[in-house]
This record gives sequence, structure tokens and C-alpha cells, in this order.
Amino acid sequence: MEEENMLDGVSLDQLRTFITAVDEGSFSAAARKLNRAQSAVSGWVSSLEEQIGVVLFDRTGRFPKLTPEGTVLLADARNIVAGVDTLKARAKMMSGGLEAELSVVIDVFFPTTVVSAAVKAFSEHFPFTPLRLFVEGLGAGYQPVLDGRCSLGILASLPVSFPSLVSERLGEIPLVVVASAKHPLAQFEKEIPKRELSKYVQLVLTDRSDLMGGKDYGVMSPSTWRLADLSTKYAFLKDCVGWGSMPLHMVEHDIDVGVLVVLEVDGMPRSGYPLAMSAVHQAASPPGPAGSWFINHIKGWSAEA
Repeated sequence: MEEENMLDGVSLDQLRTFITAVDEGSFSAAARKLNRAQSAVSGWVSSLEEQIGVVLFDRTGRFPKLTPEGTVLLADARNIVAGVDTLKARAKMMSGGLEAELSVVIDVFFPTTVVSAAVKAFSEHFPFTPLRLFVEGLGAGYQPVLDGRCSLGILASLPVSFPSLVSERLGEIPLVVVASAKHPLAQFEKEIPKRELSKYVQLVLTDRSDLMGGKDYGVMSPSTWRLADLSTKYAFLKDCVGWGSMPLHMVEHDIDVGVLVVLEVDGMPRSGYPLAMSAVHQAASPPGPAGSWFINHIKGWSAEA
């Protein structure tokens, strides 16, 4: 019990002095770095050794040299000091209004490369703010914002009203109707008659929430297969399973190399249907500094797009 009490008395000053002595190469150099007397530095290190019961430095040479035990404990000391420094930095930013955590839901149609770039830049600007990221489509993207699991959404506009939410338009994602080059519909060079569309399966992204219950979004054929995953829909399209709409950035390469063909159907021009993207949050909970920065960074994408 007495030994535990001695260990509990280890201070951050002792650990910082220990680390500085190692980094500077001597007690005298550490004293200059810390603006203290050399005797004070030597005393801090000696008291630390006495409290933990381990010799940290071999003092037989001209300069103190870490013992094997000291080398092991140095890593622990660095972790402890770094952890305390992180705690202090986070607390300081929180007291200034920075969110303790930023939780964002991204629309499955939104370009992944833009999200990746935003997250990378976010980690540099807010190194102590954890980020939680979800990817959802349709109403399932709005659900975590509505129930408070996410403070911010980068989401596509829907034909549904959400009175408790505030949205800020960011830009547009072109949606194009495509099919495999081997699909019968790919043979049409002009607008495809609706009677032809109805002969083939349309692949439709279905809502994983109940918010779009009873509402169809972009359905043009009575024969539909509902898929809850956009990557599965993409794979099915390339494999000539059916036809359907996709965000242009996901299929642009396939169109260029002739794997997929853009179809011109009623209400969907070959150039693509513009799907509006917005930053969405609860009216009662506006974004803090981290959330506002994230929105502005995404706005930079829309200005370049």
C-alpha cells in the first residue's frame, strides 16, 4: 500500500523533466531547456526514480545514459504526457465552443473523393475532434439528423418536407440513366418510348428508413427490383441485369470506355438530371465551428464542380 501511495505521487513535472533530460542528452541541457537550475532537474529525476523504485539513468559516464528499464518507461512517460496535453487542448477548444465530436451523415450519391479530401483536411484543422461518418441514401440519410444521432447531413433533396430541419444548398450531382452496352435498351439512339422501358427491369435504390414509405422516387417502369445498396445496383447494371439511374461521377469512366451507355428516357435528359445536394441540420442545433468548417469545405467542392 505504501508503494502504491508513492507511485500515486508521481507528477507531470517529474515526467516532463525525465523526458526533457533524455531528449536534450544531459541534465545541464535539460535545465537550460526548462529554464531551471541543473540541481533542480537532477533532483526531479532522482525523486522520480525513488518513487517508482527504478533507476532510469546510468550516471557512471560523462553524460547520464538511459538504463534498459528507463528506455521502457520513457515510452510510458511520453504517452502519459501526450495524453494530458491532448486533454488540455480538447478542453480549451470545448470551452471556446468547439464540438466535442462531429457526426456527419453523407448521401450515398455524394462523391467519395470529395468526402475523403474533406475528412483529410478536417483532421489537420481539428486534430482533437473525433469524427463519426455515416453513408446513407434517401430517407435513411435524414433519419440520423432527425433523431439527433448526427449533427450534420450532406444530403440529396427529397420530395418530402422536414419542418424541423434547416438546409443550405451546396451544389448538384448529375444523375444519368444507364444500362449495359449489351442491354436491348442501349440500342436506342433517341428517346426511348415508355412501352419499351416497361419491358425491362428497372433497378431502384430503396429507402432503408420509413420516411419515404409509399413514395416512389424516379420509378419509370412497372417492373422494378429494389436494392438497398448503391454498389450492388452499380454491379447489376454493368452485368446487364437491368437499367437505372446513377450519379454521373460513379459511372463516367464506364460510359467513356463503353461498358455502360446513357439512355435517354422521358424526363431524364442524356446530360443528366441535376440532383440538389444540401447541408442539413436541426433548426434548434446549428453547427458549431467544426461543423461550419466542414460545410464551407464542401462548398468549395460545389464551386469547383
